Amino acid sequence: CCQAAPQDLAGDWFRAPEGWSWQGQGNLDAAGLVPVDGVARAGGTFWHQADIELAKSGRYVLDFRNTSIIGHFRHIVLDAQGKVLFDMRGGIRYADDAHFPLRHGREIELPAGRYRVLTELDAPFFLLQPSPYLDTLAHYRVAISPGNALTLVCLGMLLGLMIYYGVLAAVRWRQAEAMYAVFILGNYLFNGMALQVFPQLLGLHWLYLVSIPILISNCAYVLFVTSLLEIRPDTHPRLFYAGRVALAVLVGLILVAALLPNWSLEICRFGVAVFLTYGLTAGILRSREGNVSARFYLYAIAAFFVLGMVTITASSFDGVYTLHIEHLGLLSASIEMVLLSLVLAYQFGELYWEKENALANLERSIQMARTDALTGLPNRLALDISLAGLPAQGSLTFIDLDGLKFYNDTFGHERGDDLLRTFARQLSLQLAQDATTITTAYRLGGDEFAVTCANGDLNLVGNAIAATIANMRAEGFEFAGASFGSVHMHESPVRNQVKHMADERMYEDKWRRGARRRAANGGGP
Repeated sequence: CCQAAPQDLAGDWFRAPEGWSWQGQGNLDAAGLVPVDGVARAGGTFWHQADIELAKSGRYVLDFRNTSIIGHFRHIVLDAQGKVLFDMRGGIRYADDAHFPLRHGREIELPAGRYRVLTELDAPFFLLQPSPYLDTLAHYRVAISPGNALTLVCLGMLLGLMIYYGVLAAVRWRQAEAMYAVFILGNYLFNGMALQVFPQLLGLHWLYLVSIPILISNCAYVLFVTSLLEIRPDTHPRLFYAGRVALAVLVGLILVAALLPNWSLEICRFGVAVFLTYGLTAGILRSREGNVSARFYLYAIAAFFVLGMVTITASSFDGVYTLHIEHLGLLSASIEMVLLSLVLAYQFGELYWEKENALANLERSIQMARTDALTGLPNRLALDISLAGLPAQGSLTFIDLDGLKFYNDTFGHERGDDLLRTFARQLSLQLAQDATTITTAYRLGGDEFAVTCANGDLNLVGNAIAATIANMRAEGFEFAGASFGSVHMHESPVRNQVKHMADERMYEDKWRRGARRRAANGGGP
């Protein structure tokens, strides 16, 4: 046939018995091997024989399509006379310098003519049928770029997500983030080994890294779903125990894989189907209950379910050469993980707003606890808190408002409340006249008020009280009056003693004012 780029090497497959080795035979049909349709999923040693005819001389590449999980391979190229022209080895288990980044490709240079290619494959398991093909060097170099870019970008993204959610799980100690990090780790190890990042860049050649991590991550995913969707035995008993059954099945699969390691990759397929089915079912049922997180999760698991099922059920990628089944698996896992990250981000946002609302409610409660409901001034609790931070030169003034009983008894309590509100408003306005001094008015209860002054300017406080009473009388409260007593904070190191001193001085002022009033007119409010 004439060479086209790329070209499948159509030929015959043979299974080699244990201990058999190639001894230079040019025709495997007569070598005593067992003809088979292809490699077995449970692994073994297999040979492939194909004849090709090149129409022109050039540099070519031998590689495999469908899958990159190949433990060890060997290409032997014979000319028309049966002479060995190339004998090349490679594979995940083979520690040699890669000819092409993240690929099993082997470069050869051949003149036009007829050739036979013998290919040996040896591995404990196979994901798909590795089918050898031939491509021109120039075309191959271009064709492998998208797959390599996809591998590096997706693995970098998975590494970032794994580290982020691992740290988040350690800080918050929440099962959802911890199991999600384990799930990502399993996929990262699988794809890093299967797509040759670890063998070529890190020198790791342990082929079972493509099966064991997936077996563990399958279990982590079930735990992640139950935590993410808040599936508990008291709220969703059937769904919860279905998850426990799925988890038990997956743990059992790990034990089976330990006993039958050659079947571990096939067991991974079954395990993926188990957790995908459980995740999809849980997402549907919880979203039907109106759970917003479950609805977002359902979008992620639906996309993953479709791509994941294609990945685990595919038998070959006909017509596709440089993109393998592992690339599709990596892409599906990456899409699902990004979408799941959005679900977790939504939950984080919900937690943030719940925290903000709780803090706002707490702040409102604290403000209400420190505010007098009638006048809107800070109350006695707020005063006690303020005194703790008042400097030594600061001052405290206690005020006793006159006339409350008179207005309550004569005009009713509504008028008495107006008296208190008017005094609070006028006092606050007068204290605010001097912007250079920090002063605050408080209502302690009944007709008792207080003022704190940061710099201890007692003249400012006294003038503000006098102006307040004058304005109140102008507004119709002609019997309004006030007695007050002040003390500087440095007069006593004990805060309660400071309040007691201010209280005594206020009553002394009240007695003096009463005496003057009695002396002047003999009574009256």
